[in-house]
Amino acid sequence: MGIELGDVFVILKPIADWTTARTKGELIEKMNEALTESVPGVGISFTQPIEMRFNELIAGVRSDVGIKLFGDDLETLRKKGDEIARVVATVHGAADVKAEQTSGLPVIRVKVDRDRCARYGISVGDVLDTVEAARAGKVVGTVFEGQQRFALVVRFDDDAARTMDSLANVPVASPGGASIPLGQLATIAMETGPAQISREAVRRRIVVELNVRGRDVASFVSEAQERISREVALPAGYYLRWRGQFETLQAASRRLAVVVLIALTLIFAMLYFTFGSIKPAALIYLNVPFAATGGVVALLLRGLPFTISAGVGFIALFGVAVLNGVVLMTQVRDIESKADLTTLEVLRRACALRMRPVLMTALVASLGFVPMAIATGSGAEVQRPLATVVIGGLVTSTILMLFILPAIYSLFRGHGSRVSKEL
Repeated sequence: MGIELGDVFVILKPIADWTTARTKGELIEKMNEALTESVPGVGISFTQPIEMRFNELIAGVRSDVGIKLFGDDLETLRKKGDEIARVVATVHGAADVKAEQTSGLPVIRVKVDRDRCARYGISVGDVLDTVEAARAGKVVGTVFEGQQRFALVVRFDDDAARTMDSLANVPVASPGGASIPLGQLATIAMETGPAQISREAVRRRIVVELNVRGRDVASFVSEAQERISREVALPAGYYLRWRGQFETLQAASRRLAVVVLIALTLIFAMLYFTFGSIKPAALIYLNVPFAATGGVVALLLRGLPFTISAGVGFIALFGVAVLNGVVLMTQVRDIESKADLTTLEVLRRACALRMRPVLMTALVASLGFVPMAIATGSGAEVQRPLATVVIGGLVTSTILMLFILPAIYSLFRGHGSRVSKEL
């Protein structure tokens, strides 16, 4: 970590004791306003200790999203990094945008005049050795003390080369015994050099980091990628890599897609083996889109993004929704096997008998997730999407199952037809 970076840990009081903000987002906005006004010229990024360390370990960045620009020339990297930071800062949801500081380190440059050194008979190596001894210390030998050994270092007094003028007056010994001031043998200037040179995959790189607030990371990165490709022209040989939570989200989404597909396939297979026919299994399977609709609507109404925890909530939701469908369809088939009734009468009797068990199953699951849906403490950002999906999906799947599923079933059999022993 460079000297331009630093961590400040703020220990928060319980939310019940907060007086100027009610949510973490409001608190961050107020702290950012206060710090920006009182400490101008400082870039501030808000995160959490464990979250920041995990981001560093997994993706090598300290924020939600890291845009890594790879290239060869440090100055070009700096300019293009600043351009990318300016463009990304205008995208809705971007917060705490900052480009990695690669310049601004004061450097004393000593450029040896070889012609003057030749006139005095002084080698360039002698001049550079003198500079090293004046500023850092020159190793001239080794001191042994038993099994231990120590470097013998010659270093000038601190005041001898503290300023540019004093450094120019440092004497350099010539072969003839005369002492020549360093300023007569070299040009000494204070310049601004690179503060750091970062490399990855054998390429120089600079990182633009930012946090995302008020929207999901996936849609933000998609919009930011489009804006950067349209507004920032990269020279040949320069390219971008997106890192951070977005990269983790992509990998987790791919795994989640496979898991959901396997779960849905297993659910259908178990339905088929339970009823021994494709038609009742397909009818019960309609509860899956019914439930998914409610989960999506609930996320939209609460303004929550789709996250991996929400995906896990959909898997749990599909299981409960299909269970309710099995309860209803089992009752329908049981009545069909025992009574000589029309399809409409069978459906009415089955819905009346199974409404209470279906509602109780849905209510138990929904009410059990209410504390998670309104949670504000530790882990709330993971609990809320999961609970919201389950509650919203169970509401729609229960209602649609009791009304739409019987209607679809009656279309297969006919409203007034007498049922047979098999579907």
